[in-house]
Amino acid sequence: MRGDLVRKLIARCLTTGLAVVAFLVVALTGATGWGLALAVAALAAAGYERRVRPDADIVAETVLLAAGILVGHARRLDDGFDPVLALTALVLLGLVLLVGPLRDAGNLEIRAANLPVRTWTPLVAARLDSVLLGLLAVVAVAAAFALPAGVALAVVLLVAAGCGAVGLDLARRRFRPSGGGGPVTRALRAHQPEFLLYFSAPPGSEYQVTMWLPYLERLGRPFLVLLREPEFLPTIAAATRAPVVYCPTLKAMDEALVPSLRLAFYVNHGAKNSHCIRFTQLTHVQLHHGDSDKAPSANPVSAIFDKIFVAGSAAIERYARAGVEIPAEKFVVVGRPQVEGIEVRQAARPLTAPTVLYTPTWTGHHADANYCSLPVAEPLLRRLLDRGATVILRAHPYTGQNPASARQLARLTELLAADRSRTGREHLWGAAASRELSLTDCVNRSDALISDVSGVISDYLYSGKPYAVTDLGVDGDEFVARFPLAASGYVLRRDMANLDEVLAGLLDTDPLMAARWQTRRRYLGDFPADSYADGFLDAARRELEPDWNPPTPRGASDTASLSPRP
Repeated sequence: MRGDLVRKLIARCLTTGLAVVAFLVVALTGATGWGLALAVAALAAAGYERRVRPDADIVAETVLLAAGILVGHARRLDDGFDPVLALTALVLLGLVLLVGPLRDAGNLEIRAANLPVRTWTPLVAARLDSVLLGLLAVVAVAAAFALPAGVALAVVLLVAAGCGAVGLDLARRRFRPSGGGGPVTRALRAHQPEFLLYFSAPPGSEYQVTMWLPYLERLGRPFLVLLREPEFLPTIAAATRAPVVYCPTLKAMDEALVPSLRLAFYVNHGAKNSHCIRFTQLTHVQLHHGDSDKAPSANPVSAIFDKIFVAGSAAIERYARAGVEIPAEKFVVVGRPQVEGIEVRQAARPLTAPTVLYTPTWTGHHADANYCSLPVAEPLLRRLLDRGATVILRAHPYTGQNPASARQLARLTELLAADRSRTGREHLWGAAASRELSLTDCVNRSDALISDVSGVISDYLYSGKPYAVTDLGVDGDEFVARFPLAASGYVLRRDMANLDEVLAGLLDTDPLMAARWQTRRRYLGDFPADSYADGFLDAARRELEPDWNPPTPRGASDTASLSPRP
């Protein structure tokens, strides 16, 4: 958001400014060495801009830099007109003008991982911008050391040959496509996937997919993951053995959705979901990437799916409470399989030196979805430290997108670091809490939770341990009505006026322990604890094969074992 905008503006200013200054220094002054050094700095800035703005148009800056570097090279050689250097300039200019169209053409090609097929052309085309920047840097170094013009020409021709091969292969794919589809399509037909997981989201959202992959793999059926953004391809491919396919266009999707597919799962309400919904031969199932009382969890767009898998009956009530009318037969209660590894605490125990998990959420895309407590979190953490608590601070992955939130989070980590140095308590934050440990690990290490309105509370509910919910709005007494999960937790007001009262209930007396078990069944379903994930697996298999039934039906006595009583 604002942080991204600042980085993009800085990158734009650096690239353009350094390119102009480098050209002027080389062309109008005798300081050729300084001009070439500035050109290399401008190339580095352009590479940085490519990372923060993958779609940035830097053709003008690249032409300017190429011209400046070649003028500097000619001045270093001081041999008058050099036909070799002139040829180098012509080929280099052609590359500068062709790299963009080749990249764009490559971006329209389907790409895949975890398939026995090599899709080298689109991958190379996507990296041509970086190759060109590197080539210019090499020519700049050759100019700085006054190397013969033939050296620069040889390097430029080598890159030109590679670009020519990419261009010819892309042209062949476009104008003479294979009758049976491309290599990715043929490999998918051989794989015979029965279902797909469709995913489109902003950067940093891959957790929405990775949380479901282990359970989709446990179905024991061939499937694929279909992505609409290229940056997710390497990370998601590393998280599964299933084929992962990036489809940049609707035509690419037509190629990837092979006839064996019968079912499509979704994990969010992304705008591009409609691109897959149009395939009416598939059954479309919304899984969500968490269960919470947030407004997006009752999105009216859910109505477009054939089935909506929800964790418990509370999710169905949430849609009704929001005025979203969806036929009851679309809902399937499947539990929340991701909580199966959470340890259940059946009885209260004294918390003399508690470990408290604090999970602030992000500010959201809109003001009505801003549940972030970071602006008022410092008094909370100070009071926890005064009580001798060890704190696990696990922030939302999107926190850094807001500069104010990033600063507030940095202040909290400074507090924890200072306390750890003073007391030796093993507080966790940053990568140690969010990447080295899973959410399940954090839940199991903690004795209590303090969270903003988010899906973390539903997951924590499975443990039976106490939790507090921050009320950052102006709802007052209406807060629990809007967010019913808070009724079984301790509500912490924005002004922190009831902080001591909340911490006493959370860490000392815990009067809401019995109420949590009832809430647990409503939010997380009523499935046996020793086979909890089977609720989802059975439902998914029924969608794949309507006549399928679990091999060992559950008895009533087994179901009753889900919720240990305090």
